[in-house]
Amino acid sequence: MSLTQNEVENASFDWDITRRLWGYLSPHKRRIYWAMLATLFSVLAQVVGPPLVGFAVDEGVRNGDLTLIGVGVLAYLVVQALGAIGFRVQILLMAAAGQRAIQQMRDDLFEHINDLSISFFSRYETGRLIARVISDVEVLREAITFAVVGTFRDVLILFGIIGVMVVINLPLTLVSMGAVVVLAIIANYWRIYARRTYLRVRETNARVNAELSESFNGVRVTQAFNREMHNYHRFTDDINLKHRRSNSRASLVTALFFPSIELVGGVATGLLITVGGTLVLRQELTIFTLLTFVLYIDQFFFPIRMLAQRYNIFQSVMAAGDKIFKLLDTEVEIKDKPDAKDLPPIEGHVYFENVSFSYDGQTAGELVLHQIDLSVPAGSSVALVGHTGAGKSTIVKLVMRFYEATQGRVLVDGLDVTDYTQSSLRRQMGVVLQDTYLFSGTVMDNIRYGRLNATDEEVIEAAKAVGAHDFITNMEKGYQTEIREGGTLLSVGQKQLLSFARALLADPRILILDEATSNIDTQTEKLIQDALARLLEGRTSFVIAHRLSTITSSDMILVMDHGQVVERGTHTELLAQGGLYTSMYTMAG
Repeated sequence: MSLTQNEVENASFDWDITRRLWGYLSPHKRRIYWAMLATLFSVLAQVVGPPLVGFAVDEGVRNGDLTLIGVGVLAYLVVQALGAIGFRVQILLMAAAGQRAIQQMRDDLFEHINDLSISFFSRYETGRLIARVISDVEVLREAITFAVVGTFRDVLILFGIIGVMVVINLPLTLVSMGAVVVLAIIANYWRIYARRTYLRVRETNARVNAELSESFNGVRVTQAFNREMHNYHRFTDDINLKHRRSNSRASLVTALFFPSIELVGGVATGLLITVGGTLVLRQELTIFTLLTFVLYIDQFFFPIRMLAQRYNIFQSVMAAGDKIFKLLDTEVEIKDKPDAKDLPPIEGHVYFENVSFSYDGQTAGELVLHQIDLSVPAGSSVALVGHTGAGKSTIVKLVMRFYEATQGRVLVDGLDVTDYTQSSLRRQMGVVLQDTYLFSGTVMDNIRYGRLNATDEEVIEAAKAVGAHDFITNMEKGYQTEIREGGTLLSVGQKQLLSFARALLADPRILILDEATSNIDTQTEKLIQDALARLLEGRTSFVIAHRLSTITSSDMILVMDHGQVVERGTHTELLAQGGLYTSMYTMAG
């Protein structure tokens, strides 16, 4: 789900992306400037080293002066040591700057994603979000750490070497530049093929990871339907085989490129020795000059190769940056007004005033709710029943302000919810869903998620109130038992009981139960009936239920059909009407 081959190949330089990336780096520009300064020592070592060696050998041998040779060698070693130190400092400083910039970017992504409206998550897959935060940001980290100043270093080395060569001897420079041109052509072709090959490796690797995740998560279904061998052959004969072939092709491309570079270098060195040796014999050239050029030819390999690789990296940066910043630019659909205030403590009287709703926000669109008028007194319970798609869940989403009414108003204690901050509204609400989500951590931590400052005693009291205490104490470490992500070691009923305890501990004024008892067996249902009564006591509650036996004691039952309330009343009153509710209740019985 990260960058595809076409996305990287079609990525072009974008000033806006570059500017925004620099925005993350600018707080650390002092480190970057120092890194560039340190790079100069590395460049100096590459450019000055060969002339030092050539001069020491030429003058020392010609004059028979071992001291001069020793001084030349020592000077060379000092320069190389300074270059190594400069290179190390460059990497350390850029790594520090890059890590801090990437940390800030991931922080911004995490904060922004958590603030996005619920509607966003219905159309943007979780896997894509993880790819943005992990894979695409990692592309930027590698570029910042190794490519930004590294490119500056490689360019300086190339121009520095060429400049010194021109000053020392122009004819030999022209011979050497022939090798450089060939190297550049080979590097360009390698860049094109390597980009496609390595992107193919990334794609097949991502497919392997996706297949492993799907297979391991669905292992129970696989074993239940005896599909182990089917999955095995699918993995080995298709997905993993393609991954092996893509890696083999990548190895072949690499194996062709580097020997080619060495071959060109060998040919160039041979030509230099032939031409230069002839000139030395004619006493038209010194050994110093010839040796310097031979050493410089070797120095050309590395920067040209790295520049070819970094071109691909910068293309990936543009593609990754485009995806990341598009995500960061995604607008939050449900926003607080600039003058929104915190909602004061509420009693919980909820009122729908001629509310209509469409998911596209247009009254001309397909309405999910049609002119709903509803008054739910504080402390009362209202049950919502109806067939799938009738609009039950939409009503509670409007209460929690996950969406806003297309027409009409939703009021709490007579206050329009759009005039107050979302956080202050939701702090006074609690929700228990059909699919309970438990976080990695202890049982105690998961219940305390409802109120983070609750004491251990309050957590235990909440668990006792909903009938969860007994099974918790029978666990290996009781309340300190670690729950794996999603609560895979717990039964559906146990997870639901923990969610009841979590909601009770939060002590909300408005409570929403969305199919909260649909996954609980009959024995467990009887166990939590009293706990539900305790949970609902004194709170305004909205209960969505298909199991009608759980809502017979509700103060009001709303029967919904195609976004409209077609019947309302108590259980007894609705049965007496003999309408849709009676039909549903009879079928359920």
